[in-house]
Amino acid sequence: MNFTRWSARLPGTQRRAAARTETGGSPAQRGESSVPAARAERTAEHSTDSADGPGGVDGLPAREVLDSVPALVALVHGPDHRIAYVNDAYATAFGPRPTGAPAREALPELEEVGLLPLLDQVLRSSKPRTVKSRKVPGGRSYTFTCTPVSLPLGGPATGGQDGGVLVFAADVTDHADAAERLRASERSQRETAVTLQRSLLPQELEQPDDLRIAATYQPGGTEAAVGGDWYDVITLGGGRTALVIGDVMGRGVRAAAVMGQLRTAVRAYARLDLPPHEVLQLLDGLAAEIDASQIATCAYAVHDPNEGSLTYASAGHLPILVRDENGTIHRADEPTGPPLGTGGWLHASGSVPLGPGSTAVLYTDGLVERRSEDIDEGVASLERALGGATGTPQVVCDRLIRALGVTADHDDDVAVLVLQQPARTGADAELFRNAALELLGGVEAAPRARAFATGVLASWRFPPDLLDLGVLAASELVANSLQHGTPPMRLRLRRTDRRLIIEVTDGDDHLPRRRRAEPADESGRGIAIVATIASNWGSRRTPGGGKAVWCEFALPRP
Repeated sequence: MNFTRWSARLPGTQRRAAARTETGGSPAQRGESSVPAARAERTAEHSTDSADGPGGVDGLPAREVLDSVPALVALVHGPDHRIAYVNDAYATAFGPRPTGAPAREALPELEEVGLLPLLDQVLRSSKPRTVKSRKVPGGRSYTFTCTPVSLPLGGPATGGQDGGVLVFAADVTDHADAAERLRASERSQRETAVTLQRSLLPQELEQPDDLRIAATYQPGGTEAAVGGDWYDVITLGGGRTALVIGDVMGRGVRAAAVMGQLRTAVRAYARLDLPPHEVLQLLDGLAAEIDASQIATCAYAVHDPNEGSLTYASAGHLPILVRDENGTIHRADEPTGPPLGTGGWLHASGSVPLGPGSTAVLYTDGLVERRSEDIDEGVASLERALGGATGTPQVVCDRLIRALGVTADHDDDVAVLVLQQPARTGADAELFRNAALELLGGVEAAPRARAFATGVLASWRFPPDLLDLGVLAASELVANSLQHGTPPMRLRLRRTDRRLIIEVTDGDDHLPRRRRAEPADESGRGIAIVATIASNWGSRRTPGGGKAVWCEFALPRP
């Protein structure tokens, strides 16, 4: 803005201009000073004082200035830092100090805060040094500034030495107490977030029949706020297992709370036994509703022992790593969709081989991400570490944590989920058996299925009552598929060390439901019978467009 243009419009400007005109021009034109009389007199007095010296700063004695400041001041000299001077504030805080005594004996408060080595350093380097917020005896906190000074050689206070150090201590007790209260509050909030985080994680991992699983969660160091890393293992039934790992962006209680909501939602969606990409599709919409500003990554995988692979979907998460029985490392493809909460994207499912003797690792970015290197280098380091990490899943977890350099003061949360499918041999292999029958033809497939189930269960040496229940369940599931399904149809029997699983698949994707049959109804009781006699039952759609209906019987413990 042009202030010259607008100055004539300011209040009083016109009056001052008129007064100057009436008196015959400006003060300079009249030979007068533009400073009013009173100001001129004061200026003259000030100029006189400055010229004489007593009224200026240069004329004040240094001791008078140092004695009057509220900060603590001490002057030491020589290699022993002998006391040359302490001001009144210093003497009030710590008591009088004898002149000429060495600092190690006469200034114990400085030795207690570790200041004597700093005095040596300042004296040698002739450079000032500062230490912040040191607590001295009595509980108060000071910031010490040590400045090198030159004293007159041979002066009465120097003992023949010309090198000294001026110690200036400013009282920062209030600031230190406020900072400590803030740190205590941050520690309390972090402990709350850690407690919340751990309480929302699984307290005990489910252990499926066909897998051995272990997990590790390590929060960031004491200076790092807790994040939203999480994992879960969900038994789906029919021998299948869902494995989940995720990371909510952000820190603190809010991230942990969002993580808890997502984990609960995943468990609910998993019960629907949907393909992995459909689970993430549902989770994506929910994440946007929970908090539109929170972004999360997630990998959801399903293990089916009959398929020999791990079917997965990834919402912006890091790739799953699998080491097969030969030691070869397989990396799952890149994420099949963007992070949760972004919306407007169709996720897709992929698969990675997982046969007997294989080990798979799901992890969060805290394990592999470093500020000094690209994250791909971290994933490559994890691959190398996994190639040499053998043992139980828990041992593998611990070795990976150590190999990647994760310590107690790590700056990010770390979650690792390790699963193994053991290669069983000998007597152990006898407890894990499979048998399948293609259901060809029409109604004549039902008696063939009953005969097949009877022979297989008898060869597996089941007790008579369990054999009869298994044959009845197989017969009802086959009859239901023959009546309501379409080819191709298959009956599959599977036993583990804990349960007997009976499953029938067909080409129709209409899922059966349990309903109450009226007395006059001639059908509709098959699923009800299966649900009554079995420990558990369920159904799901298969990738080829059909469905699978299964039931389980718990085996008696030996």
